[in-house]
Amino acid sequence: MKSESWILAIDQSTQGTKAILTDAQGNIVGRCDKKHRQIISAQGWISHDPDEIFENVKAAAALVIEKTGINKNSIKAIGISNQRETTVMWHKDGTADQMAVVWQCDRAKEITESLDFASEMVREKTGLPLSPFFPASKMAWLIQNTKAADYFLGTMDTYLVYRMTEGKVFKTDYSNASRTQLFNLHTLKWDKDLCRLFGVPLAALPEVTDSNGDFGSTTLDGYFESPVPICAVLGDSHGALFAHGCHEKGMVKATYGTGSSIMMNTGSVYKKSRFGLASSLAWGIDGEVSYVLEGNINYTGAVVSWLEHDLSLIESPKAIELLIKKANMQDETVFVPAFSGLSAPYWDNDARAMVYGMSRTTGKAEFVKAALESIAFQITDVLRAMESDSGIKICHLQVDGGPTANAYLMQFQSDMAGVKVQVPDSEEFSALGAAYMAGIKAGMYQKDQIFSDKPVTEYKPVMAEKERAEKLSRWKYALHLCMQHQSYQQKK
Repeated sequence: MKSESWILAIDQSTQGTKAILTDAQGNIVGRCDKKHRQIISAQGWISHDPDEIFENVKAAAALVIEKTGINKNSIKAIGISNQRETTVMWHKDGTADQMAVVWQCDRAKEITESLDFASEMVREKTGLPLSPFFPASKMAWLIQNTKAADYFLGTMDTYLVYRMTEGKVFKTDYSNASRTQLFNLHTLKWDKDLCRLFGVPLAALPEVTDSNGDFGSTTLDGYFESPVPICAVLGDSHGALFAHGCHEKGMVKATYGTGSSIMMNTGSVYKKSRFGLASSLAWGIDGEVSYVLEGNINYTGAVVSWLEHDLSLIESPKAIELLIKKANMQDETVFVPAFSGLSAPYWDNDARAMVYGMSRTTGKAEFVKAALESIAFQITDVLRAMESDSGIKICHLQVDGGPTANAYLMQFQSDMAGVKVQVPDSEEFSALGAAYMAGIKAGMYQKDQIFSDKPVTEYKPVMAEKERAEKLSRWKYALHLCMQHQSYQQKK
């Protein structure tokens, strides 16, 4: 390998931890993954072991360096991207009495329900709907269920930085702070009223700094001979936005994962959503912050997993395209994946999944096609909400994630949204965002070069307008029907 210096990026996600190495041109030259346990209680609470995750960070970093055969002392900087909202409580020595509360866990639901009177104030200050999925209520739950008097509270990035620096650095970045529901998007500070509302001591919260700020240095418990600087920290969705080069107002990306995060960079001014989206910070860089509008969807890639593992309709995600080629393209079946209600931009927790428009000739191929198309329909609705909130017409959509390898889905997405869809040749965009930001901070990358000439596959709208309008109309009607579930139940 020609590069003499390397960037190590850690992507600590919900299912596991991956470490990647990038060279002087920003190319990924190695990757290693370490899974961690998904701890689910009898009550359905979802937890992670923070100590297990920290050990996996160290192990993944060592493995990728050993796998590529580079000199470990040639690592120039480290960047971190992390699963957002997962919340940790720990002591000065790094030990934790409780498991980390995972972002998906709603164990703090009773806390948020008791604070419903303050929902408008919470939304106005933080840009987020009052919900047990955000860290504020998770922190409140941990405080109420732990006897400890002295403790630190933070999201996974803060915990990892603390452990990696052996307790010397207790910081988070603007992107992660903006997702806690304790951070004021107008003052760019922890909000005393919100902390009082949730019972979270200000002293237990980390210092908030730029995403490319000084997060100290680490030897990873002696693995490196000399400390390596941690030069970037970003929430995973924000890392993907940065890696896509969506640095200007109006640029949009969609990450197709288990669920999906669709983000629009709205520039330097806070934009309150009126159409079912959340407002957050994209990042802080060199003392300046950028804001985003974001829509999160519960079931996108998870629909494909459902087809494979629960219904056994496909052998693997790769088999979908071959099956859809056998489908009748005139079939009008529509599937709404509201397994746990509908998220952005509809926000109907009582909606239930349904199939609409089947005929006698609808078979396996047609059903699978309808399920896959539901992903594009949902993302299109978020994009329309973004246009309404921002006043900006979306012409290009940058995408990443496993389902983007499906050419039928990407073409259908382009047709339904009426936008050009650009699919990069790399999948690890959360980690790449952290790597690029750390490399720029460390002087290894030039911003005007690292984001230029990245190969993409582009899809353009080709469907006739009449056909597109008919498909969207059937989708809207199916949505309407599935959101009638609650009123039907009440009449029974």
